[in-house]
Amino acid sequence: MAVGYKFITMDTTRRRFLAAAPLAGAALAADTTGDKPALLGGPKAHPAPFPGWPVFDTAEERAVAQTLHSGKWYRGNGRNVTQFEDAYAKLTGAKTCLATANGTSALFTALNAMGIEPGDEVIVPPYTFIATINVVLRQHALPVFVDTDPETFQMDARKLEAAITPRTRAIVPVHLGGNVCDLDAILAAAGRHKVPVLEDACQAHLAEWRGKHVGTYGAAGCFSFQASKNLNSGEGGAVITNDEDLRERCFAFHNNGSGFRSIGSNFTYASSGCNLRMPEFQAALLLTQMNRIQMQAQTRTENALYLTSMLKEIPGIAPARMYAGCTRNAYHLYMFRYDKREFAGLPREKFLKALAAEGVPAIGGYSPLNTQPFLKTTLHSRGYQRIYSAKEIAGWEERNRCPANDRLCEEAVWFTQTMLLAPRESMTKIAEAVGKIRKYAGELGA
Repeated sequence: MAVGYKFITMDTTRRRFLAAAPLAGAALAADTTGDKPALLGGPKAHPAPFPGWPVFDTAEERAVAQTLHSGKWYRGNGRNVTQFEDAYAKLTGAKTCLATANGTSALFTALNAMGIEPGDEVIVPPYTFIATINVVLRQHALPVFVDTDPETFQMDARKLEAAITPRTRAIVPVHLGGNVCDLDAILAAAGRHKVPVLEDACQAHLAEWRGKHVGTYGAAGCFSFQASKNLNSGEGGAVITNDEDLRERCFAFHNNGSGFRSIGSNFTYASSGCNLRMPEFQAALLLTQMNRIQMQAQTRTENALYLTSMLKEIPGIAPARMYAGCTRNAYHLYMFRYDKREFAGLPREKFLKALAAEGVPAIGGYSPLNTQPFLKTTLHSRGYQRIYSAKEIAGWEERNRCPANDRLCEEAVWFTQTMLLAPRESMTKIAEAVGKIRKYAGELGA
């Protein structure tokens, strides 16, 4: 891996930016030109397309071609996966890394290695991708939801301790969108109750808490390299940990129960497991993609800070806040809350439609996972009813209400990470689009 870029930390970048550009574009965003929104016949604020994804060149072509011609396509006889594991461990500061088929596989592997079983409880956030919950359900464990802090879009650590019971066997905070959970509070509560923490960092490549990479604070950390991710191989995942025994248990599980370093060499098995191995082609792509990750992260950070300086000046727009300990936000998503009361009551759906017409694609984000029908179906299944009492299942819904998250799901707006790779002027145009929509919100809602 040849990563030669100098990366400036979030805190340093923020100070430098604020000193050099004190809200340079905020006035422009709040007081736009006389142009009407595109939905009312005005010109698009951002007519050019945003950058595509993935970014690749002949380096990826060579890496894939070399793997193809080597005839060594899986980690049992190839070297790419092992090289990637070494490189990613070094990048994150972890002692060890295990590559997996995808991020879901990484979480599934880690939970199994940590001994999560039927009857156990696992604490999770309600604002996350469904994989965080699915892996708990595949263990026939009970997901217990801790409400969201709407200001940060992260698990509200102030509500964590009340959710811990004698049956709690793991806490799985999610560093949602590349922002970072309040790890100080989460780890303190976990320590008091002697419950291990598994960090879901699938969206948080290079994110840091107090200058140290996320994923290295808990018993293990899991990452995804799915097609949308900031580090991308189409599909792929990784478990990082400083616990070599845990890493070996993870290896055995992801290798059909066969122990460390025994791929294809024998047919003895230490445990049950699955085939969740990363192919050599994905590792080849990741080794080349890692050469760009630092430069791309720097661009996202600078553009995100600039965009925030403008959007936070627009009434009704509240960019996601970072906790004081977050020294580097990965910005897999740029997230903010939309208050329709400041936009003449314009529903979020129409706000998103108006943004799209301006050439600024945005989505409304997740729906509340704790109220999804699949959970009720699972909890009332034959298997779960054999494990949990009728009283436990009946009381689960009341126990897992998350009113703050319900509200967030009605207000959230996301921009994807590729938009933050656009030129600086695109950030100004995004803010202009939001300003135009607010100025004409009454007409747009008529």
